Amino acid sequence: MISRFKIRFAATLWLAGMVSTALVAIFVVPSLVAGQTLPLPLWAISAISFAQGGVFLALTVWAGCALAPTLGLRAPVFEALAGSTPVVAALRPLLVPGLLGGLVGGAFLIAITYAAPPELAAAAQKIVLPLSVRILYGGITEELLLRWGVMSLILWLLWRFVQRSPGQPTALLVWVAIVGSAVLFGVGHLPAAQALVGSLTFQVVVFVVVGNAAFGALAGWLFWRFGLESAMLAHAVAHVVAYAAGQ
Repeated sequence: MISRFKIRFAATLWLAGMVSTALVAIFVVPSLVAGQTLPLPLWAISAISFAQGGVFLALTVWAGCALAPTLGLRAPVFEALAGSTPVVAALRPLLVPGLLGGLVGGAFLIAITYAAPPELAAAAQKIVLPLSVRILYGGITEELLLRWGVMSLILWLLWRFVQRSPGQPTALLVWVAIVGSAVLFGVGHLPAAQALVGSLTFQVVVFVVVGNAAFGALAGWLFWRFGLESAMLAHAVAHVVAYAAGQ
């Protein structure tokens, strides 16, 4: 039987991610399809995007809640919220790593813009996402999807079928899961890149996948060492830093 705590924990995670899922449906989807001939009214496409995002988020949140605790992966702040225990005590150990990770990630985001393929750089200037969308979707929803859900699933599969021994997963397996989820994080940005530039060249694919995977590896390490919220904070701060620099 599922405990009330686990239900509250999963619901808190899901609701946190759904806020930005709604913002994406409202602000991002119309920008991506602007000027295109649409098979459905824009409101219907946005509604479908919201519903699909909600279902996928629910699946990844469920996967993380089922698998992460077994692997020693945690979301201490959300656990505190669900368990009505002091949030500040859970937040304090991950603040500095998250902030430092965000500064490093933000500097990286700024630096790689100078290596962006010209067609991608020109197209990106046409769509200006609100800072709230960048912070909430990148900082919360993407971390729930890729770190809490996908990274936990990859690590569980490796632990269950490769390590096949009791105890926590080895560092090697954790790093394989970190890199694997980071690469998937990069690949997941390709549809948006294609919507921006029209077609994916080799240079665009390499830039999008490698650039996002590099930051994804940093976020995965923070999740492993300090908790999910450390990765969330780093992701959010990185977007703030890049936004402040005009990126």
